[in-house]
Amino acid sequence: MKPIVVLYQDLPEKLYKKLADFADIKQFKTLSLDSNDFRSTLANASGLLGAGGNIDENFINQAPHLKAVSTVSVGYDNVDVNALTKRNIKLMHTPTVLTDTVADTMMGLVLAVARRIPELADNIKQGLWIKGITPDWYGTDVHHKTMGIIGMGRIGKALAQRAHFGFNMNILYHSRTEYTEVNDKFTAKHCTLETLLQQSDFVCITLPLTPETHHLMGQKQFSMMKPDAYLINAGRGAVVDELALIHALEQKEIAGAGLDVFEKEPLSSSSPLLTMKNVVAVPHIGSATKETRYAMAECAVDNLIAALSDHIKENCVNF
Repeated sequence: MKPIVVLYQDLPEKLYKKLADFADIKQFKTLSLDSNDFRSTLANASGLLGAGGNIDENFINQAPHLKAVSTVSVGYDNVDVNALTKRNIKLMHTPTVLTDTVADTMMGLVLAVARRIPELADNIKQGLWIKGITPDWYGTDVHHKTMGIIGMGRIGKALAQRAHFGFNMNILYHSRTEYTEVNDKFTAKHCTLETLLQQSDFVCITLPLTPETHHLMGQKQFSMMKPDAYLINAGRGAVVDELALIHALEQKEIAGAGLDVFEKEPLSSSSPLLTMKNVVAVPHIGSATKETRYAMAECAVDNLIAALSDHIKENCVNF
């Protein structure tokens, strides 16, 4: 008898068939305990696959036969990992397939905000380019500047590679661990957060959201940054105190920001961030390419099959 799997996002046809060959799929648009149909299906499910949704202890208690949760993401701050672990439920994620794409996005944000690409492109569309450009249209160089990377995991290392070899940037990084191979390969320096903030031209956040990283960047930290420095965040929105960031931008404590993530998503249309010319805001597109999203879905399907078959080799968060 096939295990029952609750699927709460669309899959490409090939991947859907792969999962259907292994499991009895019950598909829903969202995770909603308000639906009697969903609750009854969840009560008999062995697996769960999708992205997002609040998977807390109450949710988990509605699934007495659950053996594995496979999230189509690298992050899992929406999941109560401790509650899963207590029930011996495996949490699977996709940490490797999106590394390069997110690093590309971060480098794109660096270039976009420093060279003011969205702002100046919009000026042309508004018909404002009627003569040779003047200094008030100038941007800031990226090459040979100093990039400070907060968090030196897979994405941090991929970003350091792009910045060092592609743009001859100096690399500083702050992380719990100092990596000799990072120091040697990118001529990088492991340092305190304070030193990184004081010396970096671009402060780039690649951290996950944990109790320790929540609001790691606040008013005190922004005051340490150089007034001509930029903040780039493609980690998790709540690593940054958004009100403190808005204040720092308004008071010109920093030069600008490139943001792919926000404390609350979708970002409210009334957010002051959207009216600031020195802010490039994009809708959490870090991994949003056709190739990467397919690879993430494929990885999540393979993860779930492995977990339900007791053949886990990688990508398990809690076991």
